[in-house]
Amino acid sequence: MGGPEAKRAVETVWRIESARLIAGLARMVRDVGLAEDLAQDALVAAMERWPESGVPDNPGAWLMATAKNRAIDLMRRDRTFQRKGQELARDVGIHFAMDRADFEAALDGEVGDDLLGLIFTCCHPLLSAEARVALTLRLLGGLTTPEIARAFLVGESTIAQRLVRAKRTLRDAKVPFEVPGGAELRARLPSVLEVIYLVFNEGYAASAGEDWIRPALCDEALRLGRILTELAPAEPEAHGLIALLEIQASRNAARIGPGGEPVLLLEQDRSRWDPLLIVRGRAALERAEALPGPLGPYGLQAAIAACHARALSAEETDWVRIAALYDALSQLTPSPIVDLNRAVALGMAFGPAVGLELLDAIADEPALAGYHLLPSVRGDLLAKLGRGEEAEAEFRRAAELTGNERERELLLRRAAEEAAG
Repeated sequence: MGGPEAKRAVETVWRIESARLIAGLARMVRDVGLAEDLAQDALVAAMERWPESGVPDNPGAWLMATAKNRAIDLMRRDRTFQRKGQELARDVGIHFAMDRADFEAALDGEVGDDLLGLIFTCCHPLLSAEARVALTLRLLGGLTTPEIARAFLVGESTIAQRLVRAKRTLRDAKVPFEVPGGAELRARLPSVLEVIYLVFNEGYAASAGEDWIRPALCDEALRLGRILTELAPAEPEAHGLIALLEIQASRNAARIGPGGEPVLLLEQDRSRWDPLLIVRGRAALERAEALPGPLGPYGLQAAIAACHARALSAEETDWVRIAALYDALSQLTPSPIVDLNRAVALGMAFGPAVGLELLDAIADEPALAGYHLLPSVRGDLLAKLGRGEEAEAEFRRAAELTGNERERELLLRRAAEEAAG
């Protein structure tokens, strides 16, 4: 095996193994930046050796052994790393000596679940939301800096700076690499869920650029969400989130027309919805409902998505139940964005005038200033009321506000339809 074939094999193994490799190393050296450097050194070694020797039977173990050997070499040469080794030795209760066997014993000490520890470290509240997303995609998703930059349509230097600052912040604050327990876990879980949700949403409805959907980001969020539910099976909101993402992702094939244009929910060919993802999502929702306590925000959104999934056609949708679920969501997490969606549901369940009344009541909310979906939804309700001229103006305003080219085309087309009467 050589050339491009070897490179593809290494890249495939890296995408599969990198998260566990970095997580294991981070637990060992207590520094996610250093852990990533060690993992990258192992990757370089694989790219040099595997084309000649072939991919080993257990590539993950090979990468880990190579990275650990590199860690031991650094320990011997670098005073900073020596200090980390001494701190680690004290933590696990062994006498530190400049001896390979002793150091490996310290490195092999299990401290909780490595992947879950890495998720909570990447999503630490000390970091900004943008930094948490970038670091999670880098260390858990295995995405390169250019891939993250392309996904979010920002410069590579911006992403690189976010990653460097995030790792420095964690290091300087001496954030422990661990899975928080009890009340602290429950307090920090929303930060983790938020990151996965943000990654999915940017893939599901891209905020900018020429593509309406970025499937790679949706897939990455699904993978991270599934990992989280396996590692934290007793957390209902983790199941609620993955239920929401599975059901939402089931529609992706139907959300794009032949020319790449967006197809709105009520106009989608539901035979193109993925039944396996719907089944997985509904099963996850059932797990969330079976755990103690009421549904949280993600669980309620998943229940709304499940209402759409159960309807064989747009006409069969239980909008009254959806409106009730939005009422519950609004009481649990009051938000102008939730009220915007609630206005849509009320308009479908009880007539556009009811939805428009709620929409006008929240139109001056600062959180909705510049938000393109406010005039978009208002335009739709006005169109249903036969107020075409006002609807046209709202669709044009929404088109000016959106950063997504495909969505802009859709909104301008709707404006033209209202102008034509």
